[in-house]
Amino acid sequence: MPKRSPKPSPSASTLTEHPRALGAVRLSYLTEVTTSPDRQRACIQQCTEQLGFALIAEAADLGVSARKMSPFERPSLSPWLRRPDEYDAIVWSHVDRAVRSVAHMSELIEWSQQHARTLVFGLPEEHQPLVVTPQADGDAIRLCMNLAYAAEQEARAISARLTSAHEALRATGRYGGGLVPFGYKKAPHPSGAGWCLAPDPETVAVVRAIVDDVHSGLSLVAIAHKLETAGVLVPRDRHAQLQGRPTGGRRHGRDFERFRWTAGSLCKILRTPALMGHRVHKGKTVRDPEGAPVLIGPPLLTEEEFQALQGVLSTRSNGIHPKRRETSLLIRVAHCAGCGGRMYFAARQAYAYGDYTCRATARGTTCPAPATIRADWLDDYTVSRYREAFATDGEVTREQLLRDGIRVTVTKGRPGGGPERLAGPDTSRLAFTIGSRP
Repeated sequence: MPKRSPKPSPSASTLTEHPRALGAVRLSYLTEVTTSPDRQRACIQQCTEQLGFALIAEAADLGVSARKMSPFERPSLSPWLRRPDEYDAIVWSHVDRAVRSVAHMSELIEWSQQHARTLVFGLPEEHQPLVVTPQADGDAIRLCMNLAYAAEQEARAISARLTSAHEALRATGRYGGGLVPFGYKKAPHPSGAGWCLAPDPETVAVVRAIVDDVHSGLSLVAIAHKLETAGVLVPRDRHAQLQGRPTGGRRHGRDFERFRWTAGSLCKILRTPALMGHRVHKGKTVRDPEGAPVLIGPPLLTEEEFQALQGVLSTRSNGIHPKRRETSLLIRVAHCAGCGGRMYFAARQAYAYGDYTCRATARGTTCPAPATIRADWLDDYTVSRYREAFATDGEVTREQLLRDGIRVTVTKGRPGGGPERLAGPDTSRLAFTIGSRP
């Protein structure tokens, strides 16, 4: 049977006489009529009273899938997980409100042991919650893993049922949920059953303006900057606004109040056949048994207008796309000193080597001093410093660098120079750190 958590020592809880508890609420899909958050809160309150804990705060992630996002990536909970000194325990109404993955449960238990924090999960079928202390025995941890496995299997079954349902909806042109294509909004289906899509007057005008800008010769980067300056919401934020949810969220480990326009997000909008009112699945038009497109709403562009747009976009590319290097050593390790953002590998045509370069423009931001450096030079420099710091001469992998908190920061170099610049990197531009120490 699950064991009650022993009371922490006085040093673990200095603000209250009872252990401090953080309540964690999560719901995958938020609707106006759902009562799940309130029921979760009631269960959390009951658990804390049973255990003699003091409920001090709540982390509510509503509209967040546990299958797609670990506790350490959720907008509301993840900041609390980075501040474990502010509470003694985290309480969920059930295991599946915390995780739907054995791997995520393992990460959560490892975190609790590392920071000496207690995990509490309500068990509706039992008279007391499951309590996992930092010193929990194998039985409690095994029960956690079994419940996480059951939650993971249930999530897979739900996903399979939804996939089947969406296939049926695609065949009839009904909207089955998810991100609405930019330029549209949800509307009742003419048959009276379910939903379809209708033009959204606000964003239809934006789509038309974007298409006009493309035909006028503006680059996608320039158009993205123009939209940012005008304060136009990106598709994801516009969808959240129409659903009555807050904009922004978490991406690449960072929290945003609202997301930014990029050339990449623009390209996705301009390339999708949804602009012609087509039902789209995995980027392709869904067709009926006769081969005709399945329509999900009135077209924003005629077929002639859409094809003309594709022609303009295609002429801007020379059709040559260098093979992407899948195993770049320093992805998530190398950072630009100018903006603090990650540097990414970029191939050079007709050269055997590539570069790590700042990609601020791809993120919809401007870097005051974007850095670029030959990839093989930076790889060699990092491996050399790592071997020196850890007294090893074995192979160095990206997983090792990330595990040990390695960060390499590159400052923008000066233009010009002579042949000596081909001899190797200017190490005065580079900073190698381990965790928080240089």
